[in-house]
Amino acid sequence: MKAIIQSEFGEANVLLYADIEMPKIGEAECLIKVACSSVNYADIKTRRGNKGKGNFPLILGLDTAGTIVEAAPNSPFSAGDRVIAFPEGGSYAEYVIANEKLVFKIPDNLSFEQAAAMPTVSILAYMLLHEIGQVKKTDTIVIHSAAGGVGSMLVQLAKLAGVQHIIGTVGKMDKEKYVKKLGADTVCTYDTFVEEVLKETNNEGADIIFDSVAGDVTSMSLDCLALYGTLVQFGNSSGKTGHFKTSDVHSSCRNIKGFSLGTTRKHDPIRLAPVAEKVFDLFSSKQLSLPIAQMFSLKDAAAAHELIESRNYEGKVLLKVEC
Repeated sequence: MKAIIQSEFGEANVLLYADIEMPKIGEAECLIKVACSSVNYADIKTRRGNKGKGNFPLILGLDTAGTIVEAAPNSPFSAGDRVIAFPEGGSYAEYVIANEKLVFKIPDNLSFEQAAAMPTVSILAYMLLHEIGQVKKTDTIVIHSAAGGVGSMLVQLAKLAGVQHIIGTVGKMDKEKYVKKLGADTVCTYDTFVEEVLKETNNEGADIIFDSVAGDVTSMSLDCLALYGTLVQFGNSSGKTGHFKTSDVHSSCRNIKGFSLGTTRKHDPIRLAPVAEKVFDLFSSKQLSLPIAQMFSLKDAAAAHELIESRNYEGKVLLKVEC
C-alpha cells in the first residue's frame, strides 16, 4: 500500500510517498481503509522533531475517516462501517490500524471529508469548553488562534452554548471577517488583545482564556485574566515555553489548567466516546461546520504541510486517499 513516510526530521521535503506493507490487526483492533485524513499543526511539530525522538521510518497523522475493512472477533464494528479513528502509527496512508476504543461510527449523512476534518479539533474543543473550562453563558472568554482548527470549533461551540462575550485573537486582521462569521464578538491581534480585553471588561479581565500558542501569549494572557479566572493551556504552536509565577495565581484566586487530547487518548480513551457522539449530532444537524480550506492528494502531503506552515488558510487542510 501507499503511505507518506519520513526517515529524518526536517522541512516538508522529508515527506516521501512510498510503498509499505499492509498492517495487520491485533486484539481489539480494526483495519480501516482511509478516505481522508486531516493535517494538524501537531504533524508539523512532529515532522520537525519538536515533539521528541522519532522512531523512523515515521508516518504522521493523528486522525482519519474511512471504512472498516476487518475487525477483531466480537468487535462492536463490522466490515463496511463508516468511521473516524485515531489510528496507531499515523494516518497518512491508504490503510491504518486503530484500537476499538479510538474508533467511532459516523452518521450516514456526514461526508468523509467533513468527518475527517473534525476528530481532533472538534472533540478537543468540546472537552476544553465544557469539561476543562466549564464556561458559563455570562463569561467573557478569549480564544487564541481563533482562525485555526481548534479555535474555529471553540468559537462556534461557545456561540452555540450562548456565551455572551467571545473575543478571538489572530495573527493578522485579514482573518477578522472569518472569525466573526463563526460567532466571535471581537477579533484582535496578539499584539493588542490585552488592551482590548481590559477595555471591553472595564479592566476586570476575561473569565476564561484558551491558549494554544504559549510563549509570550501565555504571559500576556495573565495580564488580562480576571480574579477567579481560568487560563486553559493546551498547546504551544509558537514553539516557546510560557512562564508564570505562583504569585500570578494564588493571591488573585486564578487557576491554570492544562489539557492534552494526546495524553487522554493514551491514558483515558473512554472519555472520548460520549464527546464524539455529541459532536456528531452537532455536525449532522448542521449546527456545527468546519470549512475545508484545501484538499490535497496523499502524495502531495508536503504541499499540505507548506500551506499549514504559511498560516495562509482558514479551516482545515485534508489529505484525500484514492486507492
